[in-house]
Amino acid sequence: MRIGNLSLESNLFLSPLAGYTNLPFRLVLREAGGLGLATTDLVNARSLIEKRPKALKLVETRPADQPLAVQLFGSVPEEMREAALYLESLSVASVDINMGCPVRKVCRVGGGSSMMTELDKTARLVKGIVDVLKIPVTAKMRLGWDDANITAPDLARALSDVGVAAIFVHGRTREQGFGGTVKLAGIRAVVQAVNSIPVIGNGDVTTPQAAKRMFDETGCAGVSIGRGAFYNPWIFPHALHYLKTGLLLPEPSFEERVRVMCRHLDLMVEVFGEELGCRMFRKVAPWYSRRFGPANEFNRHVVLTSTKSGFHEALENYRRWRRQFLDENGELKPRFQPAPMMSSFMQEPGASQSHPLPVPKGPVEVW
Repeated sequence: MRIGNLSLESNLFLSPLAGYTNLPFRLVLREAGGLGLATTDLVNARSLIEKRPKALKLVETRPADQPLAVQLFGSVPEEMREAALYLESLSVASVDINMGCPVRKVCRVGGGSSMMTELDKTARLVKGIVDVLKIPVTAKMRLGWDDANITAPDLARALSDVGVAAIFVHGRTREQGFGGTVKLAGIRAVVQAVNSIPVIGNGDVTTPQAAKRMFDETGCAGVSIGRGAFYNPWIFPHALHYLKTGLLLPEPSFEERVRVMCRHLDLMVEVFGEELGCRMFRKVAPWYSRRFGPANEFNRHVVLTSTKSGFHEALENYRRWRRQFLDENGELKPRFQPAPMMSSFMQEPGASQSHPLPVPKGPVEVW
């Protein structure tokens, strides 16, 4: 797949998750394979210009973390241009402009979803960035502010006209936040509104089947995955295999899940230091354990750990506790196996989701 002058090995993308899509998580996903382009957590343009440590940490990368897009938010044209030029000097693969974040503190300053309410102003701001960069500029948006203001197709056309290389669209409005059902017809309308650049669909892709349905029903050129990747770090290679063959790969074993979880912790400590890395990992480990079967004993202790040794002690204690739920072959007994995951738009209307995928608690109320 191509986005402007950028050639990608896959048409599957990692969406930004505030507080989660940091360097360690991106490296874990890249080691699993199948990921075409990863995008950082959203970065405040002014903070980046002022070289604030938090902003610089958000864009930290290494050779194994390529190709990488950085997502900028802001509403001041001069600041956005300067920040984008700085990112280009760091050799990032592309710059993504956030027009989808529903959080009040972002929208209040004219960034995020509020950019979808002033199309001409937004197009002028983006054109100023496109005109000064050699690398591709993309935009991430929602369907609109609310159901009465579905502006994504018109905004996509305006951005295409000023040289944006691709559009990422989340199939919900700002008013929906992350509740309700993703509207595939809304994504399809954006695809139909622009024919010169790729449109990448996003929202509730938590299984390979959901990725295929988004491709089939929207005509999108790529699929961007957020919470589904956090819930299942293997979703990218599994989805690619399913899209190519129609066959599902077997679920990773318990031991493989534990191995990758420990690798993730090692990278968190390497990047953030032991104390901060372990503290941050407290909100990560329970996502891995959602597929362990009974895991309350693990979660109860792991959220209190502050050292690697403490984490591994909690893990070993959990292994011993978990044995009571295994059969003679060392596999979980059927009644203790976790329920299959479903995307909200794959369910029958009015059906409740048997295994919901929540919004992780992060640095903001919602992403």
